[in-house]
Amino acid sequence: MKERETFASRLGFILVAAGCAVGIGNVWKFPYICGQYGGAAFIVMYLIFLILLGFPILVSEFAVGRGSGYGMGRAFEKLEPKGTKWHRLKWISIIGSFLLMSFYTMVGGWMLYYAYLEATGKLSGLSVDEVGAAFSAMLNQPVTMGIWAFIAIVLSFCVCGLGLKNGVEKITKVMMSLLVILMIVLAIHSATLPNAGEGFKFYLVPDFNNVKKQGFGTAVFAAMSHAFFTLSLGIGAMEIFGSYLTKEKRLGGEAISVMVLDTFVALMAGFIIIPACFAFGVQPDSGPSLLFITLPNLFNQMAGGRIWGTMFFIFMSFAALSTIIAVFENLIAAFMDMNDWSRKKSVGVNFIIITLISIPAILGFNLLSKIQLLGSGTTIMDLEDFIVSYNLLPLGSLLFVMFCVRKNGWGFENFLKEANTGDGIMFPKWARVYMQYILPIIVTIVYLKGYYDFFAAQPTGTRVAWMAFAVLLLLVIFGVSIFTGRKKAKN
Repeated sequence: MKERETFASRLGFILVAAGCAVGIGNVWKFPYICGQYGGAAFIVMYLIFLILLGFPILVSEFAVGRGSGYGMGRAFEKLEPKGTKWHRLKWISIIGSFLLMSFYTMVGGWMLYYAYLEATGKLSGLSVDEVGAAFSAMLNQPVTMGIWAFIAIVLSFCVCGLGLKNGVEKITKVMMSLLVILMIVLAIHSATLPNAGEGFKFYLVPDFNNVKKQGFGTAVFAAMSHAFFTLSLGIGAMEIFGSYLTKEKRLGGEAISVMVLDTFVALMAGFIIIPACFAFGVQPDSGPSLLFITLPNLFNQMAGGRIWGTMFFIFMSFAALSTIIAVFENLIAAFMDMNDWSRKKSVGVNFIIITLISIPAILGFNLLSKIQLLGSGTTIMDLEDFIVSYNLLPLGSLLFVMFCVRKNGWGFENFLKEANTGDGIMFPKWARVYMQYILPIIVTIVYLKGYYDFFAAQPTGTRVAWMAFAVLLLLVIFGVSIFTGRKKAKN
């Protein structure tokens, strides 16, 4: 068997793993909900839940990866007790990664396209309505979106094709370093804008009146859910990088480093966006409209806005591509491990699959816009995102935790031994009870509340039907985790 590659440096691992976690949501969602739910008050809640939720799940993924020496294609198979069937659950990771890339490559293409538009001055001088019309025009042009998505796919697979050290690690290190530099430069520029102080106040000064206005429970859940989803946990996108780790460092410290960098990017995005919005009297929005309508309008009002706009969308392109490269690596490694393929063959096969499955999301905004399976006004991308974000990520995370703590799985003793191998921060023994009983309850609440909120505007009968479906899926997952290893008790 060919010896598995490892990272050339600890910094390389941290930047690559953080690159996977750092994504579009850090920019088009975090600053908005942070201000909406009380600024610094929300940040404190977010950090608490990042530790309570993100940390143990992230360590679980890293431990499964390093302990097995495989990606999700064979990780459970390597670690599970003889006679159990945990390895069948690898398809949550594989299907989840494919579904995520079926629309995320398109969004990555949007970032590259807007970097091109800003750099060439095609958005300069446009009115507010014309900037909005430019985004709508892009969505109605499947060829344009297809070309830029294809560019994102080609660039990312070329990086993965060079291998772990020479491709994924080396190039992601450069991208993430430039990303951080660009963010700092953009944040300093935003701080010099007139009225920027009001933006910082909105963003960072604790406003418990806002928390009270929105509802304390709502604010707590917003912090909990964002902390849960920000690290891209549940589909093995982090597990694969654990499989490339050496035994020199304990996994708790590595997880904290990744979380700190991801949080830094999210906070810096707010320092860029919120003061700029306040400087020009624009209400900070959330979602695609913030990036592709609100911000280009702001750049048009700034001195040197074309330069700042180009820099911003280059930064966004790096954020998107770092995630795409990471998930591509997860898929490439899965096929290499399962089928004993060469990296070249796995890259080729996955390139074809990803290119083909990216087409429906692109056409969902134009030629296939009448397909609205989640309700009026929704798109194929919304459906794909719903399956991944509201189902596979939370359920996959639940399975990782259960596999690491249950006796019919890998077992907490084995997990703890792997997590604490090397130097650094110890993962505590007392966390066993928390991970086995309390953490699954929290994840279950996040999962069910996410379903409820998503379908809150639907008729009562529809909402009840979807909630029943969510409960059924949850029961299946719990049933699988309980009964999949029963054969162990007979051995």
